[in-house]
Amino acid sequence: MRIRNALTVLGLFSTLAITGCSTTSEADSKKTAEAAPVVAPASVETAQIFDDSYGPVTDAGYALPGIPIQKVNPKFRRQIIAFDTTERPGTIIVNTKERFLYYVLPNGKAIRYGIGVGKDGFAWQGQAYVAWKQEWPTWHPPKEMAVRKPEVAKYVENGMGPSISNPLGARAMYLFNDKGQDTLFRIHGSPEWASIGTAASSGCIRMINQDVIDLYSRVLPGKATKVIVQQS
Repeated sequence: MRIRNALTVLGLFSTLAITGCSTTSEADSKKTAEAAPVVAPASVETAQIFDDSYGPVTDAGYALPGIPIQKVNPKFRRQIIAFDTTERPGTIIVNTKERFLYYVLPNGKAIRYGIGVGKDGFAWQGQAYVAWKQEWPTWHPPKEMAVRKPEVAKYVENGMGPSISNPLGARAMYLFNDKGQDTLFRIHGSPEWASIGTAASSGCIRMINQDVIDLYSRVLPGKATKVIVQQS
């Protein structure tokens, strides 16, 4: 498929006051792409569909349960596909309408992951970059979310610590605009694997935990890691 080279950022930042799945603490806001550790991306495996990659995982002391993969629509399972784009390898392209995230590979291929996206009124589109990333992140819900969901208000100040029930899951990648400002949007894991393929989030891009661990291992923080989000 042919992906257009650039998208307008119109609509991305006009919704920031009312959307976003996480705020950034004062300490977190000091983390930049330059401060993030540079780790070489994981190599691409040769298998085309990764049905055997969704079993139980022990990661940093946390026991992630296996995913009943036969209950996940095959199109939303991680797989390598032919992908026609002029974007450079390492670019992340998100199509919220299709519920897919593409990680561009060399030689006309991409890894495609199934995702969950924002509900009506919380979806966004535009261009950003992965400023930094975190394993087993702490979740700080925005104050606007606490108004809608009073039960999460207790986490606004101090956050919800890492756990297998944390809404950000096992990994989070933090999206900033070209001025270096936090968009409040994340690509992150989720314990709610059944929400993949649906519009259920507060605007962020959610993934199966086993998939976000894989994507995280490939992404190098910095402005070179462009993220393009489109709704069509």
